[in-house]
Amino acid sequence: MSPAKLIRMANQIGAFFDAMPDREQAARDVASHIRRHWTSRMRAELRAHIDHAGDGELTPLVCAALPLIR
Repeated sequence: MSPAKLIRMANQIGAFFDAMPDREQAARDVASHIRRHWTSRMRAELRAHIDHAGDGELTPLVCAALPLIR
């Protein structure tokens, strides 16, 4: 899957949880959703893209969730 699509999907997940007032819980929920619903290949491709290009394309909430996804 293309990195652009993975970034877009991750940001869409983040947007869903963005309204939660507890930011730490929101980040945990984003990470949990990605761990449950994305294949290991998708997660690995996202990590590889972030390692290469940085996390500038991700929303702050998704960035907060990254350590919990790995």
